[in-house]
Amino acid sequence: MSEHRFILKPYKSRADRKECPNCHAKECFSQYIDTEGRITFPPEVGRCNHEHKCGYHYTPKQFFHDHPDMKEKLRDDAATLCPIVLTPPRPKVERYFFPRSVMESSMSHYGENNFFLFLCSRFGEQAAIDLAKKYNIGTAKVRKGSCVFWQVDIKGRVCQGKVMFYDASTGKRSHEVHPTWAHTLMRIEKERVGQCFFGEHLLAEFPDLPVGIVESEKSAIIASYYLPDYVWLACGGKDGMFGTADLNIFKGRKVLLFPDLGMKENWEGKAERLRRHNIDTHVFTYLEEHATQSEKEKGLDIADYLLNEHSQAAILRMMIARNPCIKTLMDRLDLELVS
Repeated sequence: MSEHRFILKPYKSRADRKECPNCHAKECFSQYIDTEGRITFPPEVGRCNHEHKCGYHYTPKQFFHDHPDMKEKLRDDAATLCPIVLTPPRPKVERYFFPRSVMESSMSHYGENNFFLFLCSRFGEQAAIDLAKKYNIGTAKVRKGSCVFWQVDIKGRVCQGKVMFYDASTGKRSHEVHPTWAHTLMRIEKERVGQCFFGEHLLAEFPDLPVGIVESEKSAIIASYYLPDYVWLACGGKDGMFGTADLNIFKGRKVLLFPDLGMKENWEGKAERLRRHNIDTHVFTYLEEHATQSEKEKGLDIADYLLNEHSQAAILRMMIARNPCIKTLMDRLDLELVS
């Protein structure tokens, strides 16, 4: 019998493995259970088996930290609040940060970078260069046409690099080419690296701007072009960094969450988690309220609407109405302020 009260559900059949809430791979996610049967954890509390490709792990300890009301109910049982591990803890290793020279050396050869070429086709070369520098977009050598989305934290440390492949003409990610990571390519132990929000370094550069958070790196970059009066970050998935990041980086900021279609309820939970940290947080529900059934089935996000000239103006007017201080938008698009 395990000495720990909260354990990963033992594998007995394929039904014991669920879809990962982060990478969405099937039959790879193990949920935590209470061996005493007193607590049923939400479905996102668990661990993905794809440690190198995904690495998602939301422990009961983190759950109790995010839900102090549940912790109060268990205060009489101090043992349950100990660190939750299934194996003896490994010796603590020194956190690894990538040299900035590695990141900066990749920020070239944009003519071979499909994602950069897509940005050029939509916004022009100079705007694409500005966005690439702003978000530290690199060009990967692992596959011709690949790009690197470098994650730089609020302290300016290079935490991780996500390597992805896009179609240069459509801007769509290739699902035949799976993303990989800088630590894998450089043969650095996964235990030594960590992630942060993509674009997090911009919080230090623009301390007074409100924050917009989306799922994908592509969406953050595109939204930044159309709505530069927000700091746009990507969490890297529908759950992404929300379960592991230090949310205190948003202290004193106004935060607006932009879930993909179909993820509104999921992200309402993220907003509540931020509010418990006394962070002024709201969820942008306009898309969900006005989307067609076809759009919902496709799981479109704000970038899809901003890139569509038929829906772009409505989205931008809505954003201006939320933040009348946005003047760059009005100058660029000659839109009237919605009162």
